[in-house]
Amino acid sequence: MLKEFKDFIMTGNVIDFAVAVIMATALGGVIKGFVNNIAMPFVGFFTGGIDFANLHYAMDGKEYATVAAAKEAGGAVIAYGLWINTIINLLIVGLVMFLIVKAYNKTKKPVEAAPEAPKGPSQEDLLTEIRDLLSKK
Repeated sequence: MLKEFKDFIMTGNVIDFAVAVIMATALGGVIKGFVNNIAMPFVGFFTGGIDFANLHYAMDGKEYATVAAAKEAGGAVIAYGLWINTIINLLIVGLVMFLIVKAYNKTKKPVEAAPEAPKGPSQEDLLTEIRDLLSKK
């Protein structure tokens, strides 16, 4: 059983998957930093300075300046601004991933078409030839 496990772990697919997970985690941190520190300030600027993170609805009917203040007061809060931030984050991550994959695909060599096989006689020609050979016998 230990040998089977070793064989399983050492296959190329598992190692490739492990590398992909590690790279995705690192790339996720880079993209999160880009979104939080570069993209979201632009979004805030173009939306008139709205801080989506603090858009909320307090279920107790009271007014709170921030989501944190509402939660600290013990009220139930619908933090729809955080959800909007998550959607914007998803769109930006999707765009960045699209651009990365597009750039990667440009670096790949184009697949050469296989050379066309030489054309031989058609099936009818072969059957005619066989018929003629049989008729000579």
